[in-house]
Formats: sequence, C-alpha cells, structure tokens
Amino acid sequence: MAFAAEAQSGATNKLPYSDLREFIHVLEKTGDAVRVQAEVDWDGEAGAINRRLYEMAGPAVLFESIKDYPGGGRIFGGSLGTYRRVAVAFGQPPETPIRELYRIYEERMTRPVEPVFVPTGPVKEERFLGDAVDLNELPAPMVHDGDGGRYLGTWDLVVSKDPDSDWMNWGMYRFMIHDRNTLAGFPLPTSHLGTILREKFVPRQQPMPVAIVIGADPLCHVAALSTFKWGVSEAHMAGGLRESPVKLVKCETSDLLVPANAELVIEGEILPDATTPEGPFGEYSGYRTGKVTGGVMLRVKAITCRRRPILTMISLGMPLDDNAVAVSMSAALTIKERLLRKSLPVLETYVPAHSCVFMIVVQVSRGGRRVTKQILDVLTERRNFMSKILVVDADIDPFDINAV
Repeated sequence: MAFAAEAQSGATNKLPYSDLREFIHVLEKTGDAVRVQAEVDWDGEAGAINRRLYEMAGPAVLFESIKDYPGGGRIFGGSLGTYRRVAVAFGQPPETPIRELYRIYEERMTRPVEPVFVPTGPVKEERFLGDAVDLNELPAPMVHDGDGGRYLGTWDLVVSKDPDSDWMNWGMYRFMIHDRNTLAGFPLPTSHLGTILREKFVPRQQPMPVAIVIGADPLCHVAALSTFKWGVSEAHMAGGLRESPVKLVKCETSDLLVPANAELVIEGEILPDATTPEGPFGEYSGYRTGKVTGGVMLRVKAITCRRRPILTMISLGMPLDDNAVAVSMSAALTIKERLLRKSLPVLETYVPAHSCVFMIVVQVSRGGRRVTKQILDVLTERRNFMSKILVVDADIDPFDINAV
C-alpha cells in the first residue's frame, strides 16, 4: 500500500467536513440529522427508532444518552440513509438529483487519491491495551429484537492485509460481542477478508490481524462497501471520493493502518482454528435470514478511541437505509463497467435502492433483441442475483422508475 507523508501531499480537504462529527453538524444544518438527549435504551429501542426513521425517510439520529452508560455512550444511526445525505457526503446540495450523484461517484472513482501517513490522530486520544480491554464498556446496541447479541460492527470498516503483499483491504462486516475481549464475526468466505483468511492464514495456522474501524467519515465507509477487484486499495478510492487524501495512522498492536479521524478502532486477531456462535441478525429482507452459526473468533488486543466516542449503527431492514443506498450505487457502476468492457452501447445503469439490489435498469444508445440478449448474457455469465434486468432506449430516463 503506497502512501505519502502528510507534509508532502499539499492537498486540502474539499469537503465541508473532515470527520464524522463535522459531518453530523453539516447534516444538522441541512435538516438531515437530529440529536436525542433523552435517555434511550441500547436494548432494542435505539435500533427501533433508527429503523422507523429509515421507513419514514426521516433524519439521521445521534443518541447522546444511552441507558447504563451515563456520561459516555453515544450512538449515531443513518449516516447515508437517504440520497439527500449521500449528496451532503459528496459535498453537494441535499437536493442533488440521483443521476448527478451517480455521475459524481463514477467520475471520482476514476481519480483515486493516495492516502497520507500521520504519526497520530484523534482516534488515539484514549488507548486500552491487554487486560484493560472490555468491550462491555462500549454501548453496543441490540439492534433488532431476536438478534443473537449486541453488535458493535454493523456500519463499520474492517481493515485486513494480504500477508504476501502490501495490499490492505477495507470491507464492511458484522461483528457481535461474545465476551469482554472476544467478538464473533461473519465475513462471507467469498469476501476479500474471507478469502485472505481461508487461503493465507488458515493453511499456515497463523492468527490474522484485523482492525475494526467505527465512525470514520461517511465516504470511507462507502469505499469499504464498494465492490473492487482484488488488490485495489479502498483507502485510495476513498481519497478519490473525498477528493483529498485519507489520513492513516498505525495500529498499536499490528502494522495495519486505519483512518486517523475515526471515532474508535478495535484491534485484534482472527484465530485460524476456532469459531464462536454468531447471529442471527435482522437483514435487508426485514427478517432474520439465518440461524446461529459458527462465526470467526476475534480476540481483541487493543481499543483506541476519541473521548466520548460515537458508535455508528445501521438498523438493517426493508430499504431504504444506508446499506441499500450505498450498495446500489456501487453495484450499478460495477455492472456498467462490465458491460462497457464488452463494447455494449450502454449509456447509464441504475439500481433502484428499494429493489435490494435485485433489479437493474440499463439504458442503451441502440437497442433491439440482439443487444438485450448480449446484456443478459454478460450479467448472467457469473452468479446472477438480479431478478429483474430492464433494458431501455435512450429516450427513457433510467432514473425515473415511472418512465421505466
């Protein structure tokens, strides 16, 4: 992973915020975030309020007083739960049309920006190592009634590294508290983290260092959610989305680099020869989609954080929510790139966030049976999760579902 020294970068932040706290302030000014100072219960209440706000297309919410955590616990939910908040994250007016947001996303992804290394940052304000680690001191929410436990990692950013190269990967994976220094995680075996674990660390019987980052700036989380090829640095892509470099700082217990302006970082190792019960967890379908399974076991070695850290949360359910909005944009542009590589006459692609990424609209400059069949072949040559593939001519606005 290449990075530059901060003093040599000469880059300035073009966004109206540099971290999550400033982003929340900007959202408050546009009417897209509210603060709740009354005490809220971590056990189901915070998650239910956040879920209901998604369903009402309401604001993001910062809970400033969490039951059982007087003076210390804060939870923020709904960072990117509407396209208005995505627009603000991109530094645009809240009313920016979806088509324009897609254009900005696509354009910035073509211009990655190298991260910069800094010796320290806000996430190092407080440090807890070894026996001082106690995950129960953090106000992790019970997001849904019936979840397997309290989830610290829902809207997170998980850093891992290929041991045979300098590539560091960011992904978004859920992690549930097992005990005071153990987390149970659920990275899919086909994910980049799952692949590195399965192919590199398990055969060597070596623990896998990881860092769970909570409360980075929203575009860092977008980069972690996006679908990139093996070896692509999400830190560089996040810099492109931000149009300024991400400041990275070294972990306390490994060589992993994490965003210096994050709220909290959990450092640990995934054990190669152990599992621990994980789940179930309420999912995008509006139901618990699985049972208790053997999740990866992560032994926590250190926690670093800002003073009074803000935990970020997503209450998954029927869209719209942060996951549906961010993933749909990433999926649409990944598919557009695939189709263009096949020299197909594609103008735009749009995945409606309400479709749970099971529907795509493809706008073409010239249509007909042959072009439609070619698009279908490309999109179904691998695992196909789309139940609806709609191809429209150039006179139909693909972002207008009524027109489609």
